Amino acid sequence: MTQLTGQERAQYVQSMFTRIAHRYDLMNRLMTGGMDIRWRREVIALAKLTDNASLLDLGTGTGDLAREAEGLYPQAKVIASDFTHEMMRVGKKNGDLKFSTADALKLPFKDRVFDAIVSGFLMRNVTDIQQALQEQFRTLKPGGRIVILDTTRPNKNLLSPFIKFHMHTIIPAIGGLLSGERDAYEYLPDTTENFLRAEELAARMAAVGFKKVNFKRKMFGTIAIHWAEK
Repeated sequence: MTQLTGQERAQYVQSMFTRIAHRYDLMNRLMTGGMDIRWRREVIALAKLTDNASLLDLGTGTGDLAREAEGLYPQAKVIASDFTHEMMRVGKKNGDLKFSTADALKLPFKDRVFDAIVSGFLMRNVTDIQQALQEQFRTLKPGGRIVILDTTRPNKNLLSPFIKFHMHTIIPAIGGLLSGERDAYEYLPDTTENFLRAEELAARMAAVGFKKVNFKRKMFGTIAIHWAEK
């Protein structure tokens, strides 16, 4: 399904996340060995929030990043946004986050309103990476920070065959067993291999105007956290 483009791909992604919403968090824990919890804490640390900061968690899913931020900064104004209603509906069962429906390519927010924008596993699913970055740049205040947690294409090494086996055999098998939606967990590993390398995403961020762009790799080079300033 990674060959889909434009609106057709957007509709597939929205439908897919609707179908797996009830098992999304569990599968994240299993696919990453629970490391995604630590990565999200690192994302919030890199956002460098203050007590009264305004934060947008874009592509929030069930709200894990936003919930982490609220726990650390209870006075902050945190908005959790996604374009898949079912994901947010599941997230609402776990607290009282402020959810907002939003398309990453056309954010329903004014210019320069957020101190930080964070996202977890969003960018590989958008149909126009540059437009999504431009929208985040537009809605950040000067000096605001962007932090992106996502997959990245790993460099080839001795572990490459094992990584490939895990992504294309283990993950679809477990995902199909737990959610009944094997095709979704075939699509998700495919997006990792077809997404930008960490260096390429950093270059895209710089191209829209972000400064001090940096990144670090995680999990044998299959995950990257990028951060930068406006």
